Amino acid sequence: MKPFVHRSSALAFTSLMLAMAALAPAGPAWAQSSCSSDGQSPPLVLLERFINADCDTCWADPATPNAAANALAIDWVLPGSKGEDAPLSAVAARESLDRLTALRQSPPAQIVAHTSLVSALKGATLRVAHGLPLSGYLGASIELKPVPAAAKGRQWTAWLALVETLPAGAENSPVERNLIRNVLQANWDARKPLSKGEQNRFFDQRSMSIAEGANPERMRVVGWVENEKGQVVAAAQSRCAPEK
Repeated sequence: MKPFVHRSSALAFTSLMLAMAALAPAGPAWAQSSCSSDGQSPPLVLLERFINADCDTCWADPATPNAAANALAIDWVLPGSKGEDAPLSAVAARESLDRLTALRQSPPAQIVAHTSLVSALKGATLRVAHGLPLSGYLGASIELKPVPAAAKGRQWTAWLALVETLPAGAENSPVERNLIRNVLQANWDARKPLSKGEQNRFFDQRSMSIAEGANPERMRVVGWVENEKGQVVAAAQSRCAPEK
């Protein structure tokens, strides 16, 4: 694997504002491309592949499960017991451990795959979007609106992941991969009544750092929402429209 370095998504206020400006539909830079889930068919399956950074052959394992046409596949690399000496340590994400905890699974010694069916969610749409790379950061957002009736009085969880899409064959991978580079986990609370002027929606917008060594042109965002039972109720992924 290439020597990518995972960095924190924390930013100074000025850098945050600059990066988030990339999400605004204004200015000549935005005219170059639009990257969101608009117009995309929502995934019906979420396939999560986990690799232990200690395993030097797992990335190229020919038995790696591939994603069906209606599935969203993402790839997590777990920190290994060898620390920085692990073969895949440069692309390991600490958030992968949080994700396994949420799934109530233990870290695998090598690889494991987890599949979730995306429940039908009527009357609401999940949208993810991102702007253009700026100073090593990407402004990204996730939104579910309107707030579904099923969420009223409950707390749901949103996951927004910055991924680097690598084609099959990259580093001998047998499948295309959406390698997790940064993750936002947000709790959306619909247990409180809306105050005057608040919109009936779930929304988060952040600036996310691009790992050093990653190809900014291959970055995009994927997102999904889980209900209080951990069931995936919506999923989406961004695609960039061709430059005009």
